[in-house]
Amino acid sequence: MDFEIPADARELAGLVRQITDDQLSQQRLRSLDAATERFDAKLWSALAAAEVLGADLGTEGDAAVLVELGRCVAPVPYLWSVAVAARALAQFGRAELADEIAAGRLIAAVALTEDLNDLPEAPTTSARRVDGGWELDGAKAVVPHGTIAELFLVPAATDDGARVFLVRRADAGVGIEGQTVVDGDAEASLELAGVRVDDEAVLGGPEVLPWLIARAIAGLCAQQLGVLERALELTAAYARERKQFDRPIGSFQAVAQRLADAYIDVEAVRLTTWEAVWRLGAGLPASAELATAKFWAADAGHRVAHTAVHVHGGTGIDMEGSLHRYFVAAKRAEFTLGGATAHLRRLGAELAAAPA
Repeated sequence: MDFEIPADARELAGLVRQITDDQLSQQRLRSLDAATERFDAKLWSALAAAEVLGADLGTEGDAAVLVELGRCVAPVPYLWSVAVAARALAQFGRAELADEIAAGRLIAAVALTEDLNDLPEAPTTSARRVDGGWELDGAKAVVPHGTIAELFLVPAATDDGARVFLVRRADAGVGIEGQTVVDGDAEASLELAGVRVDDEAVLGGPEVLPWLIARAIAGLCAQQLGVLERALELTAAYARERKQFDRPIGSFQAVAQRLADAYIDVEAVRLTTWEAVWRLGAGLPASAELATAKFWAADAGHRVAHTAVHVHGGTGIDMEGSLHRYFVAAKRAEFTLGGATAHLRRLGAELAAAPA
């Protein structure tokens, strides 16, 4: 494994940090917190204009961008629309749609959160053959950015296994209802009632769904790394400044130990995430590494988020401050695409099946 992030990915991450520093003031973030849909169209347009959305530098490039977006809890759909949907569209023969996403003219959503939380055997939607194409029925809950997306990548069970279908918001039989989630992002319930699509709407073959899942987990871990990294920085700075009994609280042994444990947790998330990302980018088997990375992103994410709030005390949950965004973002990422227990079980099953 090469532990160095490629130079072009580092430069791209630096550009993203410049843009987010310029665009995301605390005042702007507070206004977005109060909005019905927590989506920063201005920041999204700036990323598109800087060609960040179209800079396909592989899994490592996407991970580098997602770390930066996680550091500021940026309310944009890069993970699902670009790192997962656009890459899948380009990989499996729909490059024209990927180009629309890269230009900022199209936002895509990927409806697999519900399937991954409990790791079921099949998607919660089904598709059957009809004259001239397919008919889709079923529902998907908590579809990320579902209220602002125009295109949905929807896994559905068919007679020959799970396939991924491209469904448009405007298709007849598509129902979308906004859902409130813990960090205020724009998610939706997607209802499919006899939605008719043609064969062009089928994305690749049975290999697409595992491909989507792997990229989604890797991207989520990278975004969680940025969230936890910045949350720890904010907490360490607060512990140096906040005084009790005429001493910085960071000098107290109990506080110092919690911060040290949090540092170890963040480094564990960093190591396991980049190993999984690197193996994906190199075309190597990565299922065990992805399960390991997601376990750490969830388990360590829980500990770091709670440490940050506990050290901050009441200011940690003050809506006028910034830390509460990191707490809810970390807690959401903890359970999205399966929590620590689900991925530990997945890893255990894989290790048990491997020859001794």
